[in-house]
Amino acid sequence: MPDASTLEAARASLRRRQGLGARYDAAEAPAQELDWARRGTAYFARKLNELRDSELGADSAVAGWTRRHVIAATAYHARMLARAVEAARTGAAIALYEHAGQREAEIEDGATLPASALRHLVDHAAVHLNVEWRDLSAEAWDGPLPYAALPTARHAPWLRAKQVWLRALDLRNGASPRDFPRDFHVRLLSERLSSPVNLPTDLQALAAAPLAHGRSDY
Repeated sequence: MPDASTLEAARASLRRRQGLGARYDAAEAPAQELDWARRGTAYFARKLNELRDSELGADSAVAGWTRRHVIAATAYHARMLARAVEAARTGAAIALYEHAGQREAEIEDGATLPASALRHLVDHAAVHLNVEWRDLSAEAWDGPLPYAALPTARHAPWLRAKQVWLRALDLRNGASPRDFPRDFHVRLLSERLSSPVNLPTDLQALAAAPLAHGRSDY
């Protein structure tokens, strides 16, 4: 898996290739977590694209949810994080949700969209969030935010990484924890177990540990 020096070298190479005018992450941005989130976004998109439109209404791994609900939840999660990052960037008072039931209502409504619109929603929401990340200044990454789960924008990429990798499992069409980046998997399991993971002895056993499939964001 790429380490910090490898990620920085890749970022420098990308900046050279893209030239002037392109958007880049701030040097102080959380490169590792952004890498996990972006790779997870690509992985989720790949698993989604393997499904035919007629298969989207099948049951997911989440009780009471179809794959459509999982897809909508993944898209609207990106929209929610984009609002938080926009608040960090602009200093504006932006609510993550305007009312208590907004998240659930969005998911239910999103699940009824035509297949093409639902797929477009996922793509557009991911692009929007990525643009917000790349427009964030070095200082704004660590500015305080009034959200319990998001005290700073620096927390957003980790939340997104968990969401996209685990929601890919929820699609129930072949995604596996074995596909997770090892360093991401270790951190995820350490967080869930509230204790460090000792490599390599613990990883094989921990890899078999069940990952909860739930309606709440991961």
